[in-house]
Amino acid sequence: MSTQEILILALTKMKSGICTAGFTAEPAPVTRLRWVRPTREFGVVLPEDMVDATGRLIQCGDVAALHLLAPRPEPPHVEDWVTDFIRQRPRWLRRLEGDKRAEFFARHLDAAPEEVLVEHTRSLCLAQPEQVAAFFFWDRYSGKYETRLRFTLPGETQCTRAMQPRGLTVTDLKWRALGRRWLAEGTETTLSLEHDALLERLGAESLYLTLGLSRQWQGKYWPLVHAIHVVPDYEAEIDLQNL
Repeated sequence: MSTQEILILALTKMKSGICTAGFTAEPAPVTRLRWVRPTREFGVVLPEDMVDATGRLIQCGDVAALHLLAPRPEPPHVEDWVTDFIRQRPRWLRRLEGDKRAEFFARHLDAAPEEVLVEHTRSLCLAQPEQVAAFFFWDRYSGKYETRLRFTLPGETQCTRAMQPRGLTVTDLKWRALGRRWLAEGTETTLSLEHDALLERLGAESLYLTLGLSRQWQGKYWPLVHAIHVVPDYEAEIDLQNL
C-alpha cells in the first residue's frame, strides 16, 4: 500500500512511546470505515514520529497522509500496519471540524463493539456511551498522574471493567493534558466529574470514545479508552515532554 489519508482517532500514551490509530477512506462492513494502527518495523512509535515537517503535532481529528508499507496483524491487533515515519514523514492535510465533526461521529459508530470488548477478535472500535464519569489523579510530589473513565454503553454489549467504580485507564494525550490543566487550576490532587458535570465543564453536546485493547500483559488484553471525542471539540495543549 502507498500513502493513505487517515483520520486520526487515537493518539495515546504508552510506557515507552505512543500509539496512534484511525480510519482510512476504505469502506468496511462493521466499522463503517477501515481501521489502521500505524506501527514501526522495529520498536515503538515515538512522539516525534507524529510531528510533520512543519513542526505540527498531528492529533485526533486531523486528517494526515501516512505512508503505510505492509499489514502486520497480530490478533487481536489485526489493524496493525508497518509505516514509514522517517523517509516519508506524516503530512497534515486538514481537520474534521464543526458540523462535519458532529455528523461524522454520529454516522460511524461501530456496529459490533462486542468483537473488541468481549470476543477480542479485533482491537479498535468507536462507541457513544450513555453515561460517563471522569477521574483525574495527580501526586504532585512523585509526579504520578492518571486519568480514568467509567461508562456504560447502549444495548446489551458492555465492558465489565468500564462499569466498575474506577473505570478504565484513559491514554488519550489530549485528555491527559486537559486533566493536568484542570488539576493545576485548583488545590486538589484528585478530580471526579459525573456525567452532567463533565459535559457542562466541557461545554459538550455529545461525547464519543475510541476503545481499544492493550498489548498482552499478565496473559490478558486489557480494555483502554484510547480517545475521548467531544462535540464541539475542547482545547488543550499537549506537551510532548510531559505526557
